Amino acid sequence: MTQTLHIIGGGMAGSEAAWQAANMGVDVVLHEMRPKVETFAHQTGLLGEMVCSNSFRSDDDEQNAVGLLHWEMRAAGGLIMSMGDTHRLPAGGALAVDREAFAQGVTDKIMAHPRISVEYGEISALPSDGHWIIATGPLTSGALAQAIQAETGSESLAFFDAIAPIIYAESIDMSKAWMQSRYDKGETEEERTAYLNCPMDRDQYEAFIDALLAADKTEFKEGETAGYFDGCLPIEVMAERGRETLRHGPMKPVGLTNPHQPDVKAHAVVQLRRDNALGTLFNIVGFQTKMKYGAQTEVLRMIPGLEEARFARLGGIHRNTFLNSPTLLDDQMRLKSRPHIRFAGQITGVEGYVESAAMGLLAGRMAAADILGQHLPDVPQDSAMGALIHHITGGADAKTFQPMNVNFGLFRPVDGLKGGRRGRKDRYKAYTDRAKAAWTAWLGASALDAA
Repeated sequence: MTQTLHIIGGGMAGSEAAWQAANMGVDVVLHEMRPKVETFAHQTGLLGEMVCSNSFRSDDDEQNAVGLLHWEMRAAGGLIMSMGDTHRLPAGGALAVDREAFAQGVTDKIMAHPRISVEYGEISALPSDGHWIIATGPLTSGALAQAIQAETGSESLAFFDAIAPIIYAESIDMSKAWMQSRYDKGETEEERTAYLNCPMDRDQYEAFIDALLAADKTEFKEGETAGYFDGCLPIEVMAERGRETLRHGPMKPVGLTNPHQPDVKAHAVVQLRRDNALGTLFNIVGFQTKMKYGAQTEVLRMIPGLEEARFARLGGIHRNTFLNSPTLLDDQMRLKSRPHIRFAGQITGVEGYVESAAMGLLAGRMAAADILGQHLPDVPQDSAMGALIHHITGGADAKTFQPMNVNFGLFRPVDGLKGGRRGRKDRYKAYTDRAKAAWTAWLGASALDAA
């Protein structure tokens, strides 16, 4: 008789794991504590809810590692990428989605699957037997986090993560702002105008930096230290690193021309990206913040075009936890001390929606194969999936382990290709060609073994 797979957490990783396992013929119970138990960042009880950006980042599967990961997930019939494609918004070369429609789509698909049932409520202890995947993400409940810590016998590593504000489109002054993707990137007019831009001259930028540095910010509790993930730094932290840091980061003015003043080059530009299909909401790109709410509204309204901005959601900061996976997990993502439990998603030390869902995809398939008594071939290290799982389960230095996005630095070198900027395009194409071949072969072998 087939055993049931239990998955704790209905975010990106948990939903993807449930989808993959169910499609392999395993009955799945997906446990989600929301909406009974709320978190700081979530707004709904929907599965797959996006709590930070609404972007899956670059969709370029030949020159970008995360775009390659998109390709691999699509090839594997991934739910998250399918719903991302269904609910995508114009975003130049990136894959951005209508977050509410996306989460509703994920929820509807999971609820409609005949092999998946959803149970709502908090699980606060580690299960003693059965087949389990813990995919509770960076906002794991306090009780379950304590249980994990007690089991592993080590302090959970932690860092602080920030989310960006969302603004009502109708409150933006379009006599100062304009729509344009950087370098007019995109194949259609809609894609070439996917971003809303707010320009600053030098004086406005300097005043903004002064206000940003002086603003009231969230204070940490005694004994807490702020170790941020570099891909999601609060704007205040970037500004503290140097007054020009933001102007060379999320506020860089290159590749943009202000139609209101085409002969005037902006000193800095704040970009906003559409957050829903209706175009009624925009999030400020790269503007994760730890400013207190009152300070946020004052400082952000200094941005030209946002003087009368109304906020659908203000930014904030919260504590994220993750495992020291190179020490605690085996190459099948199982907890070494309790191999009936797998971990997936951000709690394993990957960073980003796509990376989290990818680890859910692998964990779901691995758990299903165990239940079905099937042999699942090793994930090829030359694929994006393989490079990422290899990093978190042994490739990284456990002493300095920190959350990691997928990137070509995790890939084994391609023989015969030299480094350097001139060869980078060819090198990245070689990585992606090799990865696609390896991943396609793995999917084929996996299907034969599961048949």
